[in-house]
Amino acid sequence: MNGESFYTKVYEIVKKIPSGKVTSYGRVAIILGNPRSARAVGYALNALKKDNTQEIPWQRVINSKGFISFKGDTFRANLQRKLLEKEGIVFHSDARIDFKIFGWP
Repeated sequence: MNGESFYTKVYEIVKKIPSGKVTSYGRVAIILGNPRSARAVGYALNALKKDNTQEIPWQRVINSKGFISFKGDTFRANLQRKLLEKEGIVFHSDARIDFKIFGWP
């Protein structure tokens, strides 16, 4: 990852998450070798355009408890859930995703 920006590194990892799977912001940070940068991973994904799911599937990254993190952006949270459900991901009645079933890697 020679010389690439942090955001570019995040996007390269997120592109590897297969359809129907999710990972956490913290897990992406760990893969990048920066385990304390989960929040920065979130900032990188938030910087993407909402319609950029074909190139970088931002919707596949959720918080470590299995929930969508939306920080007041209910449009994006609803869009994320809709996109994940379209990929076959099932939400529990409490809106949580089970990492044991849908987690990557």
